[in-house]
Amino acid sequence: MRRRTFFESVGLVAAGLMSKGASATSPISASGAHPSLISGGEMSATQAARYFLDRIEAIDRRGPRLRSMIELNPDVMRIAAALDAERHEGRRRGPLHGVPVVIKDNIATGDKMATTAGSLALAGIRATRDADLVRRLREAGAVIIGKTNLSEWANIRSTRSTSGWSARGGLTRNPYALDRNTSGSSSGSATAVAAGLAAMAIGTETDGSIVSPASICGVVGLKPTVGRISRDGIIPISHSQDTPGPITRSVHDAALLLSAIAGADTRDSQTSAAPAPDDYVRALNKDALKGARIGVAKEFFTGHDEVDQQIELAIAQLRLLDADVIDPVDLPRVGYDKEELSVLLHEFKYDLPLWLEAFAPHAQVRNLADVMAFNNAHRNLEQPYFGQELFTQAEALGDLDSDVYKRALATCRTQSRDEGLDRVLQQHGLDAIVAPTGGTAWLTDFINGDSSNGGFSTPAAVAGYPHLTVPAGQVRGLPVGLSFVGPAWSEARLLALGYAFEQATQWRRDPQFLTRTDAPLLVRD
Repeated sequence: MRRRTFFESVGLVAAGLMSKGASATSPISASGAHPSLISGGEMSATQAARYFLDRIEAIDRRGPRLRSMIELNPDVMRIAAALDAERHEGRRRGPLHGVPVVIKDNIATGDKMATTAGSLALAGIRATRDADLVRRLREAGAVIIGKTNLSEWANIRSTRSTSGWSARGGLTRNPYALDRNTSGSSSGSATAVAAGLAAMAIGTETDGSIVSPASICGVVGLKPTVGRISRDGIIPISHSQDTPGPITRSVHDAALLLSAIAGADTRDSQTSAAPAPDDYVRALNKDALKGARIGVAKEFFTGHDEVDQQIELAIAQLRLLDADVIDPVDLPRVGYDKEELSVLLHEFKYDLPLWLEAFAPHAQVRNLADVMAFNNAHRNLEQPYFGQELFTQAEALGDLDSDVYKRALATCRTQSRDEGLDRVLQQHGLDAIVAPTGGTAWLTDFINGDSSNGGFSTPAAVAGYPHLTVPAGQVRGLPVGLSFVGPAWSEARLLALGYAFEQATQWRRDPQFLTRTDAPLLVRD
């Protein structure tokens, strides 16, 4: 893939935007159309939609060329105008009325946009109907302005993939340093929010695909409890671990978005076991950390001295906010990764044909074997950098009645819950466990693939428990995140804790679209 670098600094980026005719409503600052301005009526839905479309053209398509958006909604201005007409008539659907939102391109939309998971095998395929969460967004008055790029097939294709790349969308680039990776698989969703190309985004996660790109792109990401939001319409990997969730610029906005899409759905049996959603916005409290019991999972620190020092500063802030910090707690590093992969591959092979039958019956592919054959027939487009080794492994597996699958699933549940998070949370009476979400963004490398230095996503992902990441400052200009993990259905509590930390620190900084980050450590006398 050819990539062109247009600008060497923020000043040149800004000059490039203005020289190419971007409107004055497309500043380099990403905070020009806050959701509260739109929902409060100070900015109309059409004004907000135009503002973000201008930014997408100037920053995503041209300028730094982030490639976070895989497709734009051709009906966006008509939808925005209709919502403005409703408001003019005195009808307001709620706090998301007229707010532009982008969604990951593995979530079905029954409109003129395709749903492809970034794969050319599904290019041009329009889903038969909206996913349940998309229906909820539309009913809440959100304006879906487009779909975001992702790691193709949500990063379940290759053992050495490059996150943020798909054959349909190309490579999504990190807005903090264009030569660095966004992580994934919700790469475009995190990048679009960080760069101010949308007010909010929906991502999906099986293991790390919300929290890792959110952390690396300096935004808030929430992976809810599995079953808190319907998975209906989402191109699957694993019905044991998959969940959609919010990616936003603030904890308040994550609570707002979660409130709109959470709830039971008859098409997703996991949601029937969920308690009724909380009032997530009302639960936010600047004093929530006062007296809260917070455990520190030291085994999940990165080993990078500067990153870990930054997280220690964040934990010190928790103490300053009167949290009762237990440091460390005995949560060992994951020892069930082989079993987790076995579960994911078994379930992917089983679940994918069901989605294709329901949402893409007119597609040329019907199952995983068909997708593999398409990729081999179009190797120059689909496999220019890496292959499909995980697809091959999955296709060779048995069904969900196999002893291999059942043993792997049982091991994952026991070690992640009974012997893992549940044991530690109950032993210490904790409200949450914290750790660095991961390290800083690595250099994109199409030869060797991703080189991340680990992260804290797996325990909550395998257990199916909620995980919130909040910006916790930067290391040499690259963001890092602090993770809050809690028991099942504790989203309201985690959001409150994250909100208290966020409001006290205000450590998030907008990206500067630098060509690269190689800043020396600043030594102060």
